[in-house]
Amino acid sequence: MDFFKYIHAVGTGEKGNRDLTLQEAKDMMEQVLKQEVYPEQVAAFLLGWRLKPETADEFRGVVEACDGFIKKTPIANSLELGYPFDGKVNNPFMFPLIAKVLKDADLELVVVGDDLTPAKAGITLKEVATHIELSRNAHYFDRADFFKEMHDLTPLRMRLGLRTGLNTIEKLTHVASSEFAITGVFHKPFVKKYVEVFSHRYKQFGLIQGNEGTPELFSKGRLWIVNGDDVEEFIIDPAYYGINYTKSWEKITLEESLEQTNNPTDEFLKLARLNAAVYLFVSQKAKTIEEAYEKLNG
Repeated sequence: MDFFKYIHAVGTGEKGNRDLTLQEAKDMMEQVLKQEVYPEQVAAFLLGWRLKPETADEFRGVVEACDGFIKKTPIANSLELGYPFDGKVNNPFMFPLIAKVLKDADLELVVVGDDLTPAKAGITLKEVATHIELSRNAHYFDRADFFKEMHDLTPLRMRLGLRTGLNTIEKLTHVASSEFAITGVFHKPFVKKYVEVFSHRYKQFGLIQGNEGTPELFSKGRLWIVNGDDVEEFIIDPAYYGINYTKSWEKITLEESLEQTNNPTDEFLKLARLNAAVYLFVSQKAKTIEEAYEKLNG
């Protein structure tokens, strides 16, 4: 099918633009992943699509297209953690420490990494996962291995240098066929889109106002739990649990990030336990976050 009609749909201005149907979005993404169109056309579409902006149906179509290329490795009893691919700048990745906290909790954690994508030049999950010894319940998947077609778009996206709709949909790949998932969200309006696009793929789905767009809570924030058509909101405040961790506002190096994870302070370890309690709650292994936190501190 002619790719130009998709560029025309998103790139002709407010009066001429239109939303793609789910099937059109799926076809568009399949053409992109198969490299059946020129890189300039891909870049033009991604820019126009972001400005239009994207709809939930379009996102669903793109996700369905991606499903046809992803090589899955099912992991039973697992929680998928949806991280952005543009990295973290000011604070360490906590997931290796959270996994250690949960090593005896009968829950497998699934994370996905790749080379850096726009828009912030942070430390990537891949850098951390490949420079640290992960506990047995932490499973790292490199996108270059299971979804090479998306990985191969990275140089083009880096030359473009801007966030696009791909940043939104790529965080949750379902590579391990996990029953449960949690991802980070910057802005509350995106909660609705994530729910519409991803919640049907999981037995229970969580969204959290995590640090730098990750599913890691460093300070007071909201958690949304999706179960069927119901979305319940919770406020989580580390201070309520006696945690007095102060997050950084300064850029850190990979070495500093690894050091904080390998040799955590008492407050950072408490914060990891709180995040672990959230994960147990999302995975329906605890009735409340408080119950899970008490168990992990017992």
